[in-house]
Amino acid sequence: MAAELIDDPRLAGLMLKEAWRRARHGLRTHSLTALLHRRAGEADRLAVLPRDLERSRPAGAEAIYCGVFDFAGHRLELAGASPFEHVNAPVAWREALFSFEWLRDLSEVEDALACENARALVDDYLSLKRSRRPALAARPEIAARRLIAFLCHSPVVLARAEGPFRRRFLDHMAREARLLRRVAPETSDGVPRLLVRIALAYAALCLPGGGGQIRLAGGHLSAELDRQIFADGGHVSRNPQAIATLLRYLLPLRQLFAARNQPVPRGLFAAVDRMLPSLRFFLHADGGTALFNGAASVPLPLLAALVRYDETLGEPMGHMRQSGYQRLSQGSTVLIADTGLAPPTPVSGEAHAGTLAFEFSSGHQRFVVNCGAPRARSDALRRMARMTAAHSTLTLADTSSSRFARSRALDRFLGGPLVAGPTRVPSTREDTAEGQRLFAAHDGYRASFGLVHEREILLAEGGMAIEGTDRLHRAANRSRCQEPKDGAVVRFHLHPDVVVEQAGRGIRLAGGGEIWWFFCDQPAHLEDSILFSDPSGPRATTQIVAEMAPGVSEANWRFERQR
Repeated sequence: MAAELIDDPRLAGLMLKEAWRRARHGLRTHSLTALLHRRAGEADRLAVLPRDLERSRPAGAEAIYCGVFDFAGHRLELAGASPFEHVNAPVAWREALFSFEWLRDLSEVEDALACENARALVDDYLSLKRSRRPALAARPEIAARRLIAFLCHSPVVLARAEGPFRRRFLDHMAREARLLRRVAPETSDGVPRLLVRIALAYAALCLPGGGGQIRLAGGHLSAELDRQIFADGGHVSRNPQAIATLLRYLLPLRQLFAARNQPVPRGLFAAVDRMLPSLRFFLHADGGTALFNGAASVPLPLLAALVRYDETLGEPMGHMRQSGYQRLSQGSTVLIADTGLAPPTPVSGEAHAGTLAFEFSSGHQRFVVNCGAPRARSDALRRMARMTAAHSTLTLADTSSSRFARSRALDRFLGGPLVAGPTRVPSTREDTAEGQRLFAAHDGYRASFGLVHEREILLAEGGMAIEGTDRLHRAANRSRCQEPKDGAVVRFHLHPDVVVEQAGRGIRLAGGGEIWWFFCDQPAHLEDSILFSDPSGPRATTQIVAEMAPGVSEANWRFERQR
């Protein structure tokens, strides 16, 4: 790690900034500081109850009754033991456990047994000494999600609860809100910091308190939304999933302000109005979100619930200028492409090296995809998913177009930011009699190989064909760069539901009642691939691989729908 820092002053600066942020965060959360701010017994009721837009899981409550906790793709049977002391469980499972968002499964049932289970599990957590709670549970974004879940599902927790438990539960939420207020400025940038500000707005509206606290929380949230949400409605991280995650909390929050007869903060009102159309931009014909820059699967019922709030009419926008994405649409065919620069380093921890990658769907079937982000917090899977090879674009010499930290320990400490990548990604589009044409390029391979990747795509009128060209050309003033020993590879990862086979000179794709054919002027074959972001966990699939031999600078390919 030390050698890498010496070689890269930028990483050294990031390391110092992160160490200083953690030191400030530690001072704010020190146990002595927490004791100075502890004031029990001030909350005895909730002023208003927020709504949870996400639906419960089928049979989720029954599984919890039986001691089965199935979260984030991991299933653990605890046989009567407290789940909160299961320290060897996977990180993603424990994040889901300590967020308490699974309380919605018990809230949906609303019978005496559900109330008893909810109260017993919350009591288990409240009774756990702070020294025995994992550091993960105290992370600001986890605490924020837990506070919102407690507020949303307090009816099932407090139903038939006796006075001492009721006071302890409400006092805990008040203390958690005070702690979040202290740590909010030092919370990691991006979605985690926004979640903390959102949770504080929920607490100000729901817990007893004056209008001053509501105005203060609303002002801080507005400022953070203005800073993190682009004019086109995208999030600064460029992760499409972040839009759905934030809207899930922001839409009920907007209703809470109305329920308390409080004016909706300008920043909140404007951000929601921008984000709803941007969410529709990323939706494929199957109703799911495109898989770019850390996006994993979002439950389809939640997406449908969010989209119902969008009152804009007509087709989704075609270009998200600030976010750096293009959307082509003809007939029932939709193509979404990444044509943007990497996000700022502090919020690039989930960003992928997928510049110029695209996905396309037709009818109700997604055909070409990216591999997406794994739900499990596996360092190995996460690193694989972020590589250029996990995206439907060109990879040169088995090298990613953006660079990550070489040391995995350093990567974990910094949160896995992108430390180098394309510095220019020009793109243009035009509508012609032939259809919609997109041209884009990136210089991510300029420093290493002196080459620029250009991609041209035509979505034909009526959506019956997609024609593309991938080119490599020598960048200006880079004639001395070493030529790569290996050629380039153009990959097209296919959705697992697509049935694919090599057939003569082409490759036949069938799915959703449609048949598409793939042709290329370079040798193309099928290889195994994996969809990391499937809700059930990593899922085997197939990819089309078109190989460009060393010295070959252009590949022309075509997807054509069979009539």
